[in-house]
Amino acid sequence: MAGMPHHPFQPTDSLFGEPEALKPLAERMRPRNLDEIVGQRRLVAPDRALRRALEAGRLHSMVLWGPPGCGKTTLALLVAQYADADFKAISAVLSGLPEVRKALAEAEGNFAQGRRTVLFVDEVHRFNKAQQDAFLPHIERGVILFVGATTENPSFELNSALLSRCRVHVLEAVSADDIVAALRRALADTERGLGAQQLQVDDASLQLIAQAADGDVRRALTLLEIAAELAEDHRIDQPTLEQVLADRTRRFDKQGEQFYDQISALHKSVRSSDPDAAVYWLTRMLDGGCDPRYLARRMTRMAVEDVGLAEPRAWRMALDAWDTFERLGSPEGELGLAQLAIWLAVAPKSNAAYQAFNAARAAVRETGTLDVPMHLRNAPTKLMKGLGYGKGYQYDHDAEGGIALDQQCLPDELEGTVFYEPVERGLELQLRDKLLALREARRKARGG
Repeated sequence: MAGMPHHPFQPTDSLFGEPEALKPLAERMRPRNLDEIVGQRRLVAPDRALRRALEAGRLHSMVLWGPPGCGKTTLALLVAQYADADFKAISAVLSGLPEVRKALAEAEGNFAQGRRTVLFVDEVHRFNKAQQDAFLPHIERGVILFVGATTENPSFELNSALLSRCRVHVLEAVSADDIVAALRRALADTERGLGAQQLQVDDASLQLIAQAADGDVRRALTLLEIAAELAEDHRIDQPTLEQVLADRTRRFDKQGEQFYDQISALHKSVRSSDPDAAVYWLTRMLDGGCDPRYLARRMTRMAVEDVGLAEPRAWRMALDAWDTFERLGSPEGELGLAQLAIWLAVAPKSNAAYQAFNAARAAVRETGTLDVPMHLRNAPTKLMKGLGYGKGYQYDHDAEGGIALDQQCLPDELEGTVFYEPVERGLELQLRDKLLALREARRKARGG
């Protein structure tokens, strides 16, 4: 770009020092300026604040949060390039405090000579609190422009002190159309890409690669490079792509944001009585490698919490589906889980029992150790009988209608408290009618 400052990170170097000839296609094709970035228009389009700040040299420490292959490392490199600053990179996977201190010492040397340093920390969420704290004074003094990259939610994984000194920029998975544009650029580029091979590949094949990459530009370029190596007569055809794409998997981190987002989507789809969405999110998680037993346990929880007494058979079906998976294993047993997800979604819903339990727990916490009414107490000894234990208890089976309507079972302090309010859905509609009639009969029997 015209007027863009020189940066010491040259195209013949790689992020961690490998020679150019050994770099994979994805690294060779890394964008050299903001105009070459595909996707992320919300951040780097010409009228966006981050781009204007970069081009004006008004840089700030930042955390780049986004899925793999969306351009976090590239953006960090361009921050240093536009700032005319030295670029130092460390990986939280490979580095500890000694490496952090060494990088900070080098940045101090630059600072003393009037030169800025961009310190890029990849996978920053893997650093513990002490390691993250080591950056704070250097950020405050301006010794470094800190750029952290993470695939995890910074609110959960980074300490508040570091977050308060950085601006969080959210990057999105790159669309398939933008990935196709990156693939075409690599096919045409004779200097860094595959242009010299004069490969023949049609639009449908490029779209297949882009879809398989699942929002990850780096992955797409890697798939293209593998296909180019397997291509015969300079042609990437369908049989070649079938080999390359045979074992592709979708984005899924068993302990990360994708995991929790998807289980949340499954639970809320069931709660919203959307069987299509429920079976989709279940399948997504199974496809991503989630333990089916975890899904069975979570759906049993849904049966108890969200279906509840509106359809008590849901509990039994959840346990049966769980047992079916244990007996059949994968993949046959997964069909039982899919049927369960659909059943739970279409079943009537009630959280009345869940709400009653929570209300009762709150009452227990607030009221402490209330005495059991004397007439409800057990009286196995003469002494206890003499003290009045069990006196006045009415055996319900002997009462008219099988219920002693004037007998109080709650502690005196909670008399008249209502915890359980059935909803007007499913079986609970019948329970509601019966319970309302019973409560009214008890009120009259007690003279209320």
